[in-house]
Amino acid sequence: MDSAGRVSVGVEVDSEGHFRRLSGVTDPMQFLEGEMFSPEGSPVTPADPYSLELDSGLTLISPLDPPEVWCAGVTYERSRNARVEESAVQDVYDLVYDAHRPELFLKDAGSRRTVGPGEPIGIRGDSTWNVPEPEIGLVIGERGKILAYTIGNDVSSREIEGANPLYLSQAKVYAGACAIGPSLYIPPREPLGFQIIMRISDEEGEVLYEDKTSTTQMVRSFDELSAWLVKDNPVPPGSVLLTGTGLVPPESFSLVPGNWVEIHVPEVGTLVNPVALATSLL
Repeated sequence: MDSAGRVSVGVEVDSEGHFRRLSGVTDPMQFLEGEMFSPEGSPVTPADPYSLELDSGLTLISPLDPPEVWCAGVTYERSRNARVEESAVQDVYDLVYDAHRPELFLKDAGSRRTVGPGEPIGIRGDSTWNVPEPEIGLVIGERGKILAYTIGNDVSSREIEGANPLYLSQAKVYAGACAIGPSLYIPPREPLGFQIIMRISDEEGEVLYEDKTSTTQMVRSFDELSAWLVKDNPVPPGSVLLTGTGLVPPESFSLVPGNWVEIHVPEVGTLVNPVALATSLL
């Protein structure tokens, strides 16, 4: 978005990180659904290829406004183990990890609780144990077709969810509880896997937590999760399905206002968000 508030959709035109604006495109779904457009204008090179941060005068915004955001849970062994440890009803997570049917839940609708790069994510004021959950997001088209991939952050209260699985929606759904971005990745063929790196730092830049994982550790495939999502369910095209997390900070860690969360996937860029109380985002 430029300084006048005009939104443009750009596409990477080479392997050097150069982007060009797509003429007449303000909604990326036009491009994702196969409409043909020609890149135009001078190439734009991100000031930072790692994060895709743009030069002065241009602001990187959410790559799309999904009509719905859904999440899959317990798709990594590490996530299963963490939820078993925290939960007062432990066997429920073992059962869903090994089950034929995955755990799926609605995170947001109408992008009311979803933010883009650089915007604050929220933590609940009635919880003392709040964590980010870095995930690969699938952009879903007609009949569950996967159109693109992005980064998602399924911010959650482990305290509330751990008290009772029926509190899942309160642990997961509130102001600023989701972030997506910074770009959409359309691979030439089905990806073999994505590396996900997360770093959490304080206001002074001191790293509080850092770790990485790979989607090759998932117990379910992207296609399987997408197929289950649209089974008997009218999910609108352009919705995003977050596919679960394999990175879980230790029990001693909780997000607080002023923290920064960076989630890096080499093919997508880096999703960076400051942390704030959810009440301040209402």
